[in-house]
Amino acid sequence: MSSPRATPAPARSWLKPDTWHLRTRLILLAMALLVAICGAVGLFSYASMDSFLTGQLDQQLSQAAKRSNDPGRPPLGGFNGRPDPLDSRGQSVGTLNARILDGQIPSGGFLDSDTTRLALDAEDKQTLLALTQYGLPVNRSLSNGDYRIVAVQTGYGDVLVTGLPLAAKESTLASLVWTFVFVSLGGLALIGLAGTVLIRRTMKPLEQLSEVATRVARLPLDAGEVALAVRVPPSNSNPGTEVGSVGHALNLMLDNVANALEARQRSETKVRQFVADASHELRTPLTAIRGYTELMRMTEDFTPDGRKSLARVQSQSERMTTLVEDLLLLARLDEGQPLKLSEVDLTQLVIETVSDEKVIAPDHHWRLELPDEPLAVTGDGSQLRQVLVNLLSNARKHTPPGTTVVTAVTKSANGGAAVTVTDDGGGIPAEFVDHVFSRFARADAARKGTAPASGAGASEGTSGLGLSIVQSIMEAHGGSVEVTSRAGRTEFALLFPAGALARPTDTRAQQGDTPSS
Repeated sequence: MSSPRATPAPARSWLKPDTWHLRTRLILLAMALLVAICGAVGLFSYASMDSFLTGQLDQQLSQAAKRSNDPGRPPLGGFNGRPDPLDSRGQSVGTLNARILDGQIPSGGFLDSDTTRLALDAEDKQTLLALTQYGLPVNRSLSNGDYRIVAVQTGYGDVLVTGLPLAAKESTLASLVWTFVFVSLGGLALIGLAGTVLIRRTMKPLEQLSEVATRVARLPLDAGEVALAVRVPPSNSNPGTEVGSVGHALNLMLDNVANALEARQRSETKVRQFVADASHELRTPLTAIRGYTELMRMTEDFTPDGRKSLARVQSQSERMTTLVEDLLLLARLDEGQPLKLSEVDLTQLVIETVSDEKVIAPDHHWRLELPDEPLAVTGDGSQLRQVLVNLLSNARKHTPPGTTVVTAVTKSANGGAAVTVTDDGGGIPAEFVDHVFSRFARADAARKGTAPASGAGASEGTSGLGLSIVQSIMEAHGGSVEVTSRAGRTEFALLFPAGALARPTDTRAQQGDTPSS
């Protein structure tokens, strides 16, 4: 029986989160939550700091406006005897002062670091003249930068504009943002690394459970004696935890499966022993039936119907003898009896078996494709001959006259050997290909008494054991047999492992003995 094939895991793609590892999703989810928390904290901190600095700047702006609009200050170089706001004492560098009178700005400017005045340009004046709310600080962009500005109507009937630069506030907020970004990134990196390590350690028991399940899935549980000794370790099978509950349940399932496999093995052993014993016991009476039948044909005088009936008895006894021999061979293979190993020249063996089939079925076209040099393997010569006979007779029985059967011997890419038997018959039904090596497998066409397509199982008079014997013998030699079929082409491939190659001691038959189409 072939070993079970594990279903391949789906390919992981970053575009499909469903294919990600659980630990990857947990790490990304934790990082996403941390990023969201850091973003919320950052926005709250930024808004709080902005509000605090704005309030502080408004207080400074209010004090600066009061100093500029001091009614008791003497007019030092004032305009029409009114105090000039730029002449106010205690103003900081960068302070904006301007006076608006009758829709014009007769005086105004920025206080430079050397206590000189920087004049307002036309755009600055237009911006200040556009102020409509008095007493409420607003932000405006001027030629000297961004400013926090307040306009106050004085007792002289004009409007006094005072502004302080926002550069200090913006610098503080920028420093806060960059500090928060760097601290957050560093914290996220550290938390990501620490979280990865912790999540990996936390997920380690689940990985061990997966390893146990994978090891069990790779065991050939379909046939033979199976020692199902794989279990989840006690540290991961404690029912008190979630992972431990899964491990405990997995161990219970494995115990149940192991008991079922042991029961199945005992049943199979009994069945094999019964088949072997029954087949062995049937050989003697079948031999006697054949012997007496032949004796009666030679010594007794029968009517035509009697001779026909006696011939039928003889043919059925021969068929039963073949079936018994096949069952005995399968029983020996199932028991794993040692092979009689020797060097077997595959090319010579193929030539001989194809020559025999050519004599039996001259209405088929038999072709050979052989390598230039003999190719030999280490194996049981009689069993390998049985393999080739079964495959060639299978092609002969299940294809119509005129079918071409090609037998090829090649050296495989892995250093082993391969023998293929290919015919151009009708092909094997697609629904039957997966069961073609099963014991007693027969296609529906065979049950109806018509010969199915090549390799389709067994026509009338066949047992359905030939291909099963082929598979068992190849597996006993460490090789395998494969089949591919479609309408007009069916190929059986015998694959020998690299270690089976040997140097043949016999030379191949002469080309004149090679069968041809």
